[in-house]
Amino acid sequence: MKIPEPPHTVQRVHVDIRRERVEHRVLVLAQHRLPGEPGRRRVGLDGVRVGHGLFWRTRTPRTTHARTTIAVRTRARIIDANTNRAAEGLRVIEDIARFAIEDAELAARAKTARHTLTENVRSLPTAPGLAARDTPGDVGTETRTHGEYRRQDLAEIARAASGRATQALRVIEELAKSIGADATAFESLRYETYELARLVSAGLPPPAPQWRLCVLITEALCNRPWQRTAEAAIEGGADALQLREKDIPDREHLRRARRLVEITRAAPRRVWAVINDRPDIALLSRADAVHVGQHDLTPADVRAVAGLNIPVGVSTSSIETARRAVDAGASSLGLGPMFPSSTKPKHETPGPDYLRALLADEELAD
Repeated sequence: MKIPEPPHTVQRVHVDIRRERVEHRVLVLAQHRLPGEPGRRRVGLDGVRVGHGLFWRTRTPRTTHARTTIAVRTRARIIDANTNRAAEGLRVIEDIARFAIEDAELAARAKTARHTLTENVRSLPTAPGLAARDTPGDVGTETRTHGEYRRQDLAEIARAASGRATQALRVIEELAKSIGADATAFESLRYETYELARLVSAGLPPPAPQWRLCVLITEALCNRPWQRTAEAAIEGGADALQLREKDIPDREHLRRARRLVEITRAAPRRVWAVINDRPDIALLSRADAVHVGQHDLTPADVRAVAGLNIPVGVSTSSIETARRAVDAGASSLGLGPMFPSSTKPKHETPGPDYLRALLADEELAD
């Protein structure tokens, strides 16, 4: 700040500095002589006295200059870190809207929010920029929490991203207030992010529930037409039907899958249609989920074919296979067999002990 007119008192300098929100003070007293005036002493400015009074009254002794510089740098680093955090969260929301929900308007809205964030940060009096960034010196880069490396599905990813974005926006909002900037733009953007999160959550399919009864449908094992068996299973209380056909031509497989979807959609309550092993058939028939075995496609491979948001169940027979399935992105786990079966013989039967062990495992039971 430049004070063009010579102030007559130390208090006047102090008032000007407070009004202009000056953070760095440098006192320069120019020698001047006007006709008939003896110089700066004529207007009451004694260099030593004024300098001492100015820095004492503004609480800026020599040792405080370093603290002031650090405070400015600290604010810039905090704003920079939270700008990145908010932008990353908004980008995740944008991509889920774009690729999973396939909602162009929602994706464009998230993109606009991301660009608005950048513009608002640049308009701050102390816009951080790359100069404020010090990743190697950031003591928080090694801080980790147990849950941040686990995401069950896209809905959980969206919740985590929106939470990260809104919290970061709140931090920027508070820092903006501390430097006298208008924080309302960041407040509005935070509320917009809340709404984006709600719309994305509404656009994603619900996660696979804990079904009470899932009935596997294989025509060769039915005592009546398989369609009637499927309808009878629904009448008996099944809330999921899984089409399991291993040896029929692909066209017939697709025809049956579409018929199964029709049957479940016509049910008086929510019944899931699940396709065994074949993500392509699930995609074409618009089934609700896919189930694979230990030697079939991985959950990631299934979603690459059938879409990012389709639930994928995986058969497991031990704690180790269950952990591998969860780490690979399984939405649900099939446990068993519980008892020996003549329809699907197995060399080993894990039995109820496996179920008890899984329920006792805190990570898997979640």
